[in-house]
Amino acid sequence: MVYNISIDTENSSRDLKRMVFAALFASLIAVGAYMKIPLPLTPVPVTMQVFFVLLAGSMLGSRWGTISMIVYLLLGIAGFPVFAGGASGPGVLFGPTGGYLIGFIFAAFITGKLSESFSRSSVLKNTLFMITGLCIIYALGALWLMSVANLSFRQTMVAGVLPFIVGDLVTLLLAAFIAARYEV
Repeated sequence: MVYNISIDTENSSRDLKRMVFAALFASLIAVGAYMKIPLPLTPVPVTMQVFFVLLAGSMLGSRWGTISMIVYLLLGIAGFPVFAGGASGPGVLFGPTGGYLIGFIFAAFITGKLSESFSRSSVLKNTLFMITGLCIIYALGALWLMSVANLSFRQTMVAGVLPFIVGDLVTLLLAAFIAARYEV
């Protein structure tokens, strides 16, 4: 018997490249978590994680962007100090910032899906895609924070969303610019 085995090297090398970049983005999110600025009146710190989450979704697409978020979360759950300020373990997901972390998965997926469906060569389009992803992070994070910290809607907005909007929009614009200029 003769078996004819063909390997699609173009797709294999593209997937390997994306896999490497997914791992890279997972580690960049961990580095972004160490860039932590605690704020008064909120248990949620300012970090650079959202920048890397949205960039991963846009540049890697829905599949590999989502995989990079899952790898990041699994590393943190397994005990690697990759969450904000070097925290780790499954307890972080049940704490006040757990909803934001879970939101990373959905934000990367939706941002990636939008980038795949429409051209991401425009900074404006990328900005709109990333704002959608950011809204997902805020929505899931705020809902979880409200539940865990037993806050009212107003208290949740003051503690978990409003202090971050300006900084996240600035980093989002930078991420949109990078995603429009560079290809993975």
